[in-house]
Amino acid sequence: MKGRIMAILSVVLVTVLVNGFIFMTVTRRVGNNFSSASQRKMIDVSRYLPFEEGSDLARVDSSLKFEEGDDLPVLDGAAALVPVYASVIDNCYPEGSVTYEGGAFSDENFYGENFADDSVMQYQNTIRGFDAMVDGSVDLFFTAHPSAEQLESAAEKGVELEIVPVGLEAFVFFVNSKNPVDGLTADQIRDIYTGKITNWNEVGGPSKLINPLVRIKGSGSQTMMEKFMGKEIVLTHNPMNILGGSIGYSFRYYLSGMVADTGVKMLAVDGAYPDAENIRNGSYPLTASFYVVYRKDNDNKNIKELVEWLLSDEGQRLIEDCGYVALPK
Repeated sequence: MKGRIMAILSVVLVTVLVNGFIFMTVTRRVGNNFSSASQRKMIDVSRYLPFEEGSDLARVDSSLKFEEGDDLPVLDGAAALVPVYASVIDNCYPEGSVTYEGGAFSDENFYGENFADDSVMQYQNTIRGFDAMVDGSVDLFFTAHPSAEQLESAAEKGVELEIVPVGLEAFVFFVNSKNPVDGLTADQIRDIYTGKITNWNEVGGPSKLINPLVRIKGSGSQTMMEKFMGKEIVLTHNPMNILGGSIGYSFRYYLSGMVADTGVKMLAVDGAYPDAENIRNGSYPLTASFYVVYRKDNDNKNIKELVEWLLSDEGQRLIEDCGYVALPK
């Protein structure tokens, strides 16, 4: 009996020691390793619903007012551009043109999929929304520049596209707010993503592995990253990287205005921080246009009228009021 008790106590002691070792060497380190930069954030679409009191939308004195009975263009777009196209609807469309399956918006959907089929606002995100525009169920798609694969897919279906720049945004890199590194050069970032730089101490940070993160193929941010890198990214994943500090990438306003994650910070690139002024004056090197895309054979005359309005002073002011940057005059 005594031997049995000793055996049980030995098992308990070993279990405690093993769990303690795992906590100290893995769990505790991961909890303090800057890796909140890797957390994937979804936007709260309910903040950007047209015609709803309290929605976080830009409002201008618009001269373009569609009426009930008009052939209203259906709008969709990338997650980062929801505030723009939702604000367009709120300013230019008749109330009642945004509808929901079940009669009310439900934020239990992963991408807000309960916009009804007859709603002028849809939210299918970059990959599915682009395909919907190509297939004809969406008229105007708001996005970063389409990827080569998306353009090829449209061409294979015999669809020609109009791609019109309507505003400016910054492509940004971000890390945990506790990471002492505040900026990198473009070459350093490329070296991180090609595996030439693997530790933060090589770029002025602590002795900690770098955990470079990538996004879904075909997403706007992944397309921008591949353009920045000049090739498709193929990471040789080191399983120990999870113990290091993460670096990720996104678009400026999506990160700072929409998900507003105070646990991360954007990095300066080549000495320039990605604020609105540095985007306007061109000193931030990773400034990119964002676009509206539509089929050339779409005969809805209100599409071109809406695009022209977006390029007008009123439309550009709306883009600025949404938190983005207007095109240079």
